[in-house]
Amino acid sequence: MSDTTVFALAQLNPTVGAVEENGAKVRAARATPADLLVCSELMISGYPPEDLLYRPAFLDRVRAEVLALAAQTADGGPAVLLGAPWRDEDGQRRNAALLLAEGRIAAIRYKHHLPNYGVFDEARVFVPAPVQAPVPFRDLQLGVLVCEDMWYPDVAGSLVRAGADILIVLNGSPFDANKQKLRQAQAGARVQETARPLVYVNQVGGQDELVFDGASFVLAADQTLRMQAPSWREAVVPAVWQSTRKEWISRAEPLPPLAPEADIYQAMMLGLRDYVTKNGFPGVLLGLSGGIDSALSAAVAVDALGAEKVRGVMMPSPYTSQESLEDAALVARFLDVVLDTMSITPAMQAFGTMLAPLVGERLPGITGENIQARARGLTLMALSNTTGAMVLSTGNKSEMSVGYATLYGDMCGGYSVLKDVYKTTVFAVARWRNQCRPAGGLGPDGLVMPERVITKAPTAELKPHQTDQDTLPPYADLDAMLMLFIEDELSVADVIARGFEAATVQKVWRMLNQAEYKRRQAPPGVKITPRAFGRERRYPITHRYV
Repeated sequence: MSDTTVFALAQLNPTVGAVEENGAKVRAARATPADLLVCSELMISGYPPEDLLYRPAFLDRVRAEVLALAAQTADGGPAVLLGAPWRDEDGQRRNAALLLAEGRIAAIRYKHHLPNYGVFDEARVFVPAPVQAPVPFRDLQLGVLVCEDMWYPDVAGSLVRAGADILIVLNGSPFDANKQKLRQAQAGARVQETARPLVYVNQVGGQDELVFDGASFVLAADQTLRMQAPSWREAVVPAVWQSTRKEWISRAEPLPPLAPEADIYQAMMLGLRDYVTKNGFPGVLLGLSGGIDSALSAAVAVDALGAEKVRGVMMPSPYTSQESLEDAALVARFLDVVLDTMSITPAMQAFGTMLAPLVGERLPGITGENIQARARGLTLMALSNTTGAMVLSTGNKSEMSVGYATLYGDMCGGYSVLKDVYKTTVFAVARWRNQCRPAGGLGPDGLVMPERVITKAPTAELKPHQTDQDTLPPYADLDAMLMLFIEDELSVADVIARGFEAATVQKVWRMLNQAEYKRRQAPPGVKITPRAFGRERRYPITHRYV
């Protein structure tokens, strides 16, 4: 028997429910010369499968695919360690890691810690298991952990006391802007506590609101990095273990970290690409207003899908400035996308005539403004129905936080890449994209929007001389307050104590609470921050907490 063991870390992009397709990805990855192919958490079902797990037929298909894969390991190729939902001998649903070797299921280990916070609700669909013994493989004892098990010291410690030589962690760890540092810190802590090397395999790809960045890695027993897979793309990367010396032969220089703006852009790009392609849309269309949010959304769409799958629509009203018309046209030209122009003035006039018997000859201010947004939303949805292309909504997290958006208007759409991106971050990412082309992006080098789009005062242009700051505090102040309220869960008094004007803080808190009913009706969007709206932040619509 060789005194080296080759582990191939397979960070793949599964699709929830595509059981056989996911199995095919594992088969293809087995072409890599290795002793053991290590895949991610719930690889066969896709992650997270949510309430599909309640369907016995779904679990039956998962089991059949795992057994078929196990049978194929009799071919002399790599053994496989992968994740799948599994019914144990008592019929309980478990989050399992399965070793497939020599034509059979050689070992099964179940997840101990089931996360039940943030985007996770595994305690609802799985049953936890006691910490189990290491898995024998060749001359090694593998301490197998499943994702959350690594975030606590007890599982790793128990495995090492039972004789584990190496810790192997199967993960479905969603991206947020702070996550990679947290993962490596937790992995380093487990290595320091146990004096054992660690293999960390994470999936990659988009799944509804979640996006997974890969970035798998290997740590030596002294916590040095011995292998690092790239972020944001599928990869199968080998790491070689020397049994006699009990150390990794492979050494890797750390990949240079991406700029925060680049990471966010990649997350938006991959989340949109997988949402569109996995759901079978032929492309996207969006309103191009000449503003920064629609310009950045269009750039992400072109980089993710290609210009031929993106269509812009400029829908001017009597309040649309010549500057906006010019900027929308320049964005379309820079990105090489089709731009149609369709005035909403006839729709505004028709609604005014229709409503006059009930509201008078002149529509009240906010009513008239909302009708403009809804006329644009109706136009985009009609084009979507006609072409099959998905409407990409363009609102950002700052607007969604305080309700500065119109239901059935600019909130129309199937997906939003900026839903979890604060306005100040929109500015930063737009500047970055004007200077850098993302890896794997299908869009152009150079400018994707004119500089004026970034520097001009944001405006909805629903009435003469309107700017966002007529209604909202400056975005730098607004975003700082929102982060304290949303990410840090601070009270009004705590935020005021940070130096913000009391009346403004109270206004922002009221707007944040009053907009919850709108957010419940918003399209899904890519999770970027540590506390995204939707499944991660679920506040009651009706409450009186102040």
